[in-house]
Amino acid sequence: MRSMWKGAISFGLVMIPVRLYAATEQKDISFRQVHREDGGRIRFRRFCSLDDQEIPYEDIAKGYELPTGEMVVLTDEDMADLPLPTTKAIEVLQFSPAEQLDPILFNRSYYVEPEAIGARAYVLLRDALEQSGRVALAQVALRQRESLATLRVREGVLVLETLLWPDEIRAADFPFLEQDVEVRPHELAMANSLIESMTSDFDPEAYHDNYREALIELVEAKVEGRELLQPGTLEIAAGPAASLTDALKASLEAHRASAPGAGVAGVAGRGEKKAIESGTGGPDGGDDGDGRGGSGGDLARPGSAKAGSAKAGSARKAQAKPDADASSDGEVTPAKSSRAKASPRQSRPDKR
Repeated sequence: MRSMWKGAISFGLVMIPVRLYAATEQKDISFRQVHREDGGRIRFRRFCSLDDQEIPYEDIAKGYELPTGEMVVLTDEDMADLPLPTTKAIEVLQFSPAEQLDPILFNRSYYVEPEAIGARAYVLLRDALEQSGRVALAQVALRQRESLATLRVREGVLVLETLLWPDEIRAADFPFLEQDVEVRPHELAMANSLIESMTSDFDPEAYHDNYREALIELVEAKVEGRELLQPGTLEIAAGPAASLTDALKASLEAHRASAPGAGVAGVAGRGEKKAIESGTGGPDGGDDGDGRGGSGGDLARPGSAKAGSAKAGSARKAQAKPDADASSDGEVTPAKSSRAKASPRQSRPDKR
């Protein structure tokens, strides 16, 4: 891993020199924007709206637009002169019980590695935090943004988690909160029974990104020019609506009838990991300056035809998971699965 920040933890009068590393990464499949007809890459150029001249990247600055339409220009030198002590320090403000932090505040996570000269102080803070059962509340400036953050221990390493500011959390102002919605005691009891029967220890390895796996299969089908089987679709069955009680009862009985010990792991994704590696996109997952969505390889090169079109073949035999949609009067309509009828698409001829 490559460090993205270098500074120190300010803990009372103790300074612990550290480096930060991104603790998470996105595994999305990266695509480039291309011309549909020939696969040529789409490129972007930066033009000034006043003189219609293309502007090199090094001549681009930040601008803050005033209500009058005037622009305040800020350079990198202006940003570097901001009087923020947290630009090079993680300033510990206080210690608090972890349960007092609402998870909605959590933003991004970073591993904290000590410099060689600060290893002893680092271990001291880590062990003290672990014994206290608390988290350190700190303030730090990363990437031109100052944030609240927490320091906690994970697998022997301090983890810095940046937090959103309170005014960045939207209020959940929904009309139904003001309504007097009646929940019958027996319905609540059955819902609790269903929750209890579906409760098991959380194992993140039991789950897979089914969308990403399907996307990889789609790309591979395009490369190989083979047929892509369409999964079954969910259709609403015609018939009388079931009551909420009946739906809860059916759900509870269906879960009890499942294999004992299966738990929630039965919903794990299917299929082995494909041979397509995810690329590294920009920080916001968008395109960069040359129209790329990341560093993933091109499947179609400019001037050549696409590598092959996937044709929709016969439908794959698959059953959709039983579901129920709520109606406006609090009742639900049962759903059933059916196979999708896919119409074949012809591969385009090569363009030379």
